Amino acid sequence: MNNRSKLLLASALVSVLAGCATIVKGTTQTVFLDTPGHPGAQCTLTSSSWGTRTMRTPGSIKLDKASANVAVSCAKGCFKGGGIIASNVETMTAGNILVGGVIGLGVDAASGAMNRYTEHNQIALTRDPACTG
Repeated sequence: MNNRSKLLLASALVSVLAGCATIVKGTTQTVFLDTPGHPGAQCTLTSSSWGTRTMRTPGSIKLDKASANVAVSCAKGCFKGGGIIASNVETMTAGNILVGGVIGLGVDAASGAMNRYTEHNQIALTRDPACTG
């Protein structure tokens, strides 16, 4: 195999493997949210990447992956609480840098696939002292 053939083969491989996390892990993720002791709490999830979503606990919701953390605010009656669903870099990204190079990393970054949210999340609710209900 001559150098030109090797270069063409290598280019083809990089193109095929580019965006590996996008292909293998996808651009969305289902996360679980619970408010222990307060089932049925209404929660608002907010991200600078995709806006606002709402849900009731306990339950799961499909979110578009992004590098931004997700702010969570939950309430049920006089009980309120908040927290963060952290966004972390997907472990597959390291392999993509080695195999897919800059192109694969760019595809995964643009699609959000290089990120992963904390899968199981709990928000503690406490009584709002200002609430008289």
